[in-house]
Amino acid sequence: MPKTLERTRKAIAKKKGAVESLHQYSRDSKRLHRAQVRDEKLEKIAAARRKKDKPYIERVAFFQEALSQNGGQALSVDVIHELIRTYIHQYDEELAEVKKARRPGQPAKAREDLLKVKIAQLQKEYQNGFLLPILDTQDNATIVQKWEGSWSYLTTFKWTRIQSDGTAKPASFPPKGDH
Repeated sequence: MPKTLERTRKAIAKKKGAVESLHQYSRDSKRLHRAQVRDEKLEKIAAARRKKDKPYIERVAFFQEALSQNGGQALSVDVIHELIRTYIHQYDEELAEVKKARRPGQPAKAREDLLKVKIAQLQKEYQNGFLLPILDTQDNATIVQKWEGSWSYLTTFKWTRIQSDGTAKPASFPPKGDH
């Protein structure tokens, strides 16, 4: 993805002829090293961002699949609440398997703890306001249906926070930690 190193290598090759013949402590070799370090840093930042964004992409993909099963039509509020509950409890089977595989008396494995935390976070979010695209209007349902999986396209949806008691509030995307 980052191309600083390629551009720097190309510029030095034009100037010197062969990049391999550079002296170890020359200005150009230091320039190449800086470009390489910059590319590695940018790749690390991009990987961290992808990891942070992945849950939202998975969430929209889940609800997009539910829309396609409904023929691309807007969903009723009751169906949306049922889908949210399904989404929250999607890890229950895996958690049961991990618990069953553990011998009695042994402490919980890291995977088991991770699944418990994930389920608890989703349940808490549902109580306080579960962030998802608005699926009960046909206009937004059509936009969600056309989504191809990119992060930048997620901002074109209208978003809402639906609480477990049934209240819904408009929300912005990406979430800014206001919740």
